[in-house]
Amino acid sequence: MKRGTTVKITEVKIFPVNEERLKAYVTITIEGSFVVRDLKVIQGPQGLFIAMPSKKRKDGQFRDIAHPLNQETRQMIEDMVFEAYEKELKSMGETLVNLKRQKAPAMSGSDDY
Repeated sequence: MKRGTTVKITEVKIFPVNEERLKAYVTITIEGSFVVRDLKVIQGPQGLFIAMPSKKRKDGQFRDIAHPLNQETRQMIEDMVFEAYEKELKSMGETLVNLKRQKAPAMSGSDDY
């Protein structure tokens, strides 16, 4: 892919969980040919946010193992995940009372979760 080329998310699968902060696991498919698993919908202090797949390092910090390289791609992924999450809740007979999105974490490549 050329730099600056927009990727297309062709599928979003939501796997709801009933935990205090973790609300769902997410799998996305890119261009029908590349899967990224273990994105997470997390309830943070300022609302919901999407955490990228991460791995715990020896020092206890979490480090993203896959993440978008620019804000445009991050926003597109977040929009699609939140839309699919809301649809999943509706299909389960639940409603999202307040889909307040927390500002995405900085593009440092690490998560606080």
